[in-house]
Amino acid sequence: MRGVFAGFGKSRAFAVLGRALVPADRVLLRISGGRVGVGAAVGLRTLLLTTIGRRSGEPRQVPLLYVERGGGYVVIGSNWGGEAHPAWSVNLLAHPAATVAIGGRTVEVTGRLLTGDERREMWDAVAEYWPAYDRYAVRAEHREIRVFLLEPVSR
Repeated sequence: MRGVFAGFGKSRAFAVLGRALVPADRVLLRISGGRVGVGAAVGLRTLLLTTIGRRSGEPRQVPLLYVERGGGYVVIGSNWGGEAHPAWSVNLLAHPAATVAIGGRTVEVTGRLLTGDERREMWDAVAEYWPAYDRYAVRAEHREIRVFLLEPVSR
């Protein structure tokens, strides 16, 4: 199912539809503690990221696709290939401490913006999982799409 959906994921229509589904995905993931979301229904790994708003100081939640790497979670600030970076990435740069809800558990993480070779390596891993990211990068040619590693906080 994910393979079929990934082809559609490259289209502009999906970018419009996907943006419309984000609020529903956010609610489903919040209610289920990260167990059930729109992405999961089509076989995609989704987490619910909670950041602190850069200006408001209030918690902000967004569902994101992710790939596990090195004990952490790699997420992409594609904003569907739009002109601006997504708000959650701006929030994460301002306040790297965040939480993710995945599979019924909540994990405290620190977000780290990846650069250089490390960014390229992680981009390749995520684009292999969700090929539409390469299309988003073409649409967002005026900016470099941000790639973050969300690293669990040791206690």
